[in-house]
Amino acid sequence: MKKSNIKAAVRRFCGIVLASAVSVPFFAGCASENDKLPEVRLSLWTDESNAPLLREQLDSFAELHKDEAVFEFTISMEGEDTCKETVLADPEGAADIYTFADDQFEELCLNDVLLEITKDAQDVTDACGGEDSSAIQAATYDGRLYAYPETAGNSYFLYYNKAYFSPEDVKSMDTILAKAEESGKKFTMDYGSGWYIYSFFKGAGLDLSCADDGVTNICNWNAADTEPYTGVDVARAMLDISSSKAFVSLNDDGFVEGVKDGTVIAGINGAWNAETVEQAWGDNFAAAKLPTFTIKGSQEQMCCFTGFKLVGINKFTKYPEYCMELASYLTDEENQLKRFEYSGECPVNINAAANEDVQASPVVSALAQQSSFGYIQSVADPFWDASSKLGVYLASGNLDGRDLQQLLDEAQQAIVEPSVNK
Repeated sequence: MKKSNIKAAVRRFCGIVLASAVSVPFFAGCASENDKLPEVRLSLWTDESNAPLLREQLDSFAELHKDEAVFEFTISMEGEDTCKETVLADPEGAADIYTFADDQFEELCLNDVLLEITKDAQDVTDACGGEDSSAIQAATYDGRLYAYPETAGNSYFLYYNKAYFSPEDVKSMDTILAKAEESGKKFTMDYGSGWYIYSFFKGAGLDLSCADDGVTNICNWNAADTEPYTGVDVARAMLDISSSKAFVSLNDDGFVEGVKDGTVIAGINGAWNAETVEQAWGDNFAAAKLPTFTIKGSQEQMCCFTGFKLVGINKFTKYPEYCMELASYLTDEENQLKRFEYSGECPVNINAAANEDVQASPVVSALAQQSSFGYIQSVADPFWDASSKLGVYLASGNLDGRDLQQLLDEAQQAIVEPSVNK
């Protein structure tokens, strides 16, 4: 998801016309007919791709509560991956309600900008599987709920084209690369993202986590004395993969373009691109858990970050009760199913996740298989740039012959540097 500026179309609701480059204020309900009702003005941030669905949801919410208030909603475009930075730059000026990836949760809590969920918190917890569920743990800080879990698909798995691979083929990275080479096609994953290359290091048993201070990482990716694998072993395994003629490191946009133009026949990516991939591959569309990879002559399972999209409420909102009511509505069973139908994103609500259509999805099946090898994402900011530089270098094939231990030592040192956003 990327932050974007778009010109919003002018929309008319009950005589109110207003538009701008990045937001669309509109009334839901007619003030002239409800003069005795209070006016509630709420701002929301969303990614551009989700804006049409959000508008429908807001209209439905206003209809349900038409006897309580006249609602004016302002929708602005803010990417889920950039939300934290925008909020922390001006907490009081942030939207009343916004969606963000769970890796941003701890720092938002540390900066005391999220409203504690006090209305029906137990119902929200039960709907997501209880206090011990990963979803609720991802939304809980110091024993208190501070966000509403919205989707469980903030993870990654393997997409593959059945015209080129069998289900048995995609169990191994070696076979995937060999088959792709035979076909003159490509397998891709984004080596330039620490989110993805974590899969190799964690699969080899090396560790990464955020310290209790919320701004420092704990990382041993450069370990030279760990068993059975060291950091150098992982780097060599990654270099072996990137040396294949079938391998290409592509970001999210590159993955989509490769799928569309037919050059990419398998790739590691997330559920948000499921609809696009399915449209491109048709009946050959398939998904599976991540493959195993070869390291020191052995096969190890690739792991992943397993994450959630969360809906948070600005602590400085003027309407905390209405915000909790609305955020709860946007993330309830019915609306999570609507989101699944709209974008293919996986519900976290246990009833929605058990829905027959959801269970029939290849993507949901792949995520379920991969969940046994998934870990909640908890890292501080320095990880991202440092791991990206490491991955980009390994994708290039170590052309200048750098000492791999020195390379990993430098990366690890950058990863554990304290974040400046304290």
